[in-house]
Amino acid sequence: MFLSSLLGVLSALVLALNTLLTFSLMMLPALLKRLLPSLRRPCDRVLNGLASGWVSLNSAWLARWQRHPWQLEGLDGLNPRGWYLVLPNHRSWVDILVLQRVFRQRIPFLKFFLKQELIWVPVIGLAWWALDFPFMKRGNSRGARAADLATTRKACEKFRFIPTSVINFVEGTRFTPAKQAEQNSPYRHLLKPKLGALGIALATMGEQFEALLDVTLIYPDGTPSFWDLMSGRNGRIQVLVQRREIPPALVGGDPGRDKALRARIATWIEGLWAEKDALISQRLGDR
Repeated sequence: MFLSSLLGVLSALVLALNTLLTFSLMMLPALLKRLLPSLRRPCDRVLNGLASGWVSLNSAWLARWQRHPWQLEGLDGLNPRGWYLVLPNHRSWVDILVLQRVFRQRIPFLKFFLKQELIWVPVIGLAWWALDFPFMKRGNSRGARAADLATTRKACEKFRFIPTSVINFVEGTRFTPAKQAEQNSPYRHLLKPKLGALGIALATMGEQFEALLDVTLIYPDGTPSFWDLMSGRNGRIQVLVQRREIPPALVGGDPGRDKALRARIATWIEGLWAEKDALISQRLGDR
């Protein structure tokens, strides 16, 4: 127990130092691209390279202390210079580090749709800003949704020239039995999918995505915490990737105003979620 706790502290320190170093190196190219728009593309390449290096160091360190080999499926034929929409289920904060390690050098650096408030997170918030992560206010009124769509369209215009992977946790939060019961979720292992950020991603970049990567995360020995991963005490991890085409009828438009479009997206994602739930049940033996 003492050794695993020591490893956890050391891993957290390595992650923190790596983050601070990478952030420091990002500041110059981030400022240059803001002040000199003509340098945007080379600066973006530098920034994405630094972010990829950050992921590589974190992944190499954590891989050194894993007790169980990870089971990975469906990773053949991916393009590190492509454009992808990545839709995983969400079980733990561990998911992000797992996905970064699995997709490292297989697809472009993963970028998230983030709440506007997260730009104020110390250090990492400014790094997200430098990497052009789209920040959304996520208002509930029609006017707020329209403003979000316009803001996100503008942000995503920057991705047209730099290969990008956009990741969206469509459940909106991490799965717990309490949240499942509160939602009266029809799925055994998943929460209900939400359409907000997914609809915006399809509206702004749908025609540019070459494929959807439908990712199923399974933790057969129980969902690990961030501390479990840092201290090498997590159990087995399965990552199953299915490449799917995005139906042309779902891209473009404004799902906030077009009820028919919103209904088509809802039917599509609910079908994917039913398949994902069945796959998890099958792999876990319906536990």
